[in-house]
Amino acid sequence: MSSVYVSQPGTKGKVVLKTSAGDVEIELWPKECPKACRNFVQLCMEGYYDNTLFHRIIPKFIVQGGDPTGTGFGGESIYGKPFADEFHSRLKFNQRGLLAMANTGPDTNTSQFFFTLAAAPSLNGKNTIFGKVVGNTVFNVLNLGELDTDKNDKPIYDAKILSCQILSNPFDDIIPRERKPAQEESSKPIAPTKVKGKKYLNINFNLLSFEKDDIEVKDSESVKIRSSHDVLQSETLSKEKSYDGGHDKSKSTVSDTKKRKEVEENEQEQYDSKMKSKVLEKKLKVVEESKNQTKL
Repeated sequence: MSSVYVSQPGTKGKVVLKTSAGDVEIELWPKECPKACRNFVQLCMEGYYDNTLFHRIIPKFIVQGGDPTGTGFGGESIYGKPFADEFHSRLKFNQRGLLAMANTGPDTNTSQFFFTLAAAPSLNGKNTIFGKVVGNTVFNVLNLGELDTDKNDKPIYDAKILSCQILSNPFDDIIPRERKPAQEESSKPIAPTKVKGKKYLNINFNLLSFEKDDIEVKDSESVKIRSSHDVLQSETLSKEKSYDGGHDKSKSTVSDTKKRKEVEENEQEQYDSKMKSKVLEKKLKVVEESKNQTKL
């Protein structure tokens, strides 16, 4: 792993994303990728990413965000149009925690980005790497990668970017613009395809320029799709008759909706508590390993 860091160019500039899974500290490569870095820093300064979702998670591959519509089809760059890719010979998808631009093909970068959860060499030459997660905050990104998702790779429970903080701005000439309401694009997702002898996750390939071979799943691995019924285990989600004699249907509907909301809120609280415990456990483990290494 040390050889990876030696081969990378030096970073300049630092941004912290405040997320529902904890802080994510990012260092940038503005010299190697000036357009991507300027776009990211200015959007952070303008609050463009505040309260936006991580709308797409593929385990052991990527965590994607940066779309204010939360659909995977929205987002605009600061340039008013998609901007060109920026590839560098010393920036490769050879580790977890890299920050790169999401796109739908060559030179189609806007506001969406993703973090890698592992090395992804098949993405080299396809997506612009412009930053990396540093320190123990990489574990918060890995925790995001463990969230349960639906058949469209969207987290069952919301995972958000709460706010952004610029600790060190590599550009001293940025003037934030006034924010405009986000508009959802009307593009339709591309259905996943299968190739004989291979299995693939049910992935919308239009959200990123990933080829099918980039996200191959071994035959021995199983892909579990969970519905809200699987997660909540609530009687209020079971099938019920739409009408029952002289029963007041409007009152029943209101009561069921209230119960369902209470169950969902309770499940969300339990899930958040579980996530915080996992983050704390991993941090304590890292500290303990560090102490043991010091003693040796």
